[in-house]
Amino acid sequence: MILAVDVDYAESGARVAGVMFKEWQDAVPDAIYVSEVADVAEYIPGQFYKRELPCILKLLEEYALFPDLIVIDGHVYLDGEAAPGLGAHLYHSLQGAVPVVGVAKTAYAGISPECEVYRGESGKPLYVSCVGMAIEEAKQKVASMHGPYRIPTLLKKVDQVCRGRG
Repeated sequence: MILAVDVDYAESGARVAGVMFKEWQDAVPDAIYVSEVADVAEYIPGQFYKRELPCILKLLEEYALFPDLIVIDGHVYLDGEAAPGLGAHLYHSLQGAVPVVGVAKTAYAGISPECEVYRGESGKPLYVSCVGMAIEEAKQKVASMHGPYRIPTLLKKVDQVCRGRG
């Protein structure tokens, strides 16, 4: 099973959501999970993972989730290959047991064009990075996800759920 996760922040807390699905091309999740996090760390530029990682770990623990792969809204490696981002920290927190694919809507300074994936008719790429699987495979999987637009259907769904709109 594949788990896509996203986090939305309120004044003092956060809501983390996960959608579980079997195949990259699925249009509908098999399950949806939501956790509320009362206290979250302050945002520190360049250290976003310190804010978001505890939220994702809480969702995994609260529902005893053991996916085969996790897709995050963000970067695994900030530069695409070496500077650890949220996804790399998640991977190491899980002792390397679960591959992580990051799908970011914006580029981080220095990210390689090799990380770009174009979907639908959009002229704007998504930025894919990963750990625990080959980058070409991750890019192909993200490109194959359901939906005609830049943002795949289930990644849009997890974003809506964490914002309380799904």
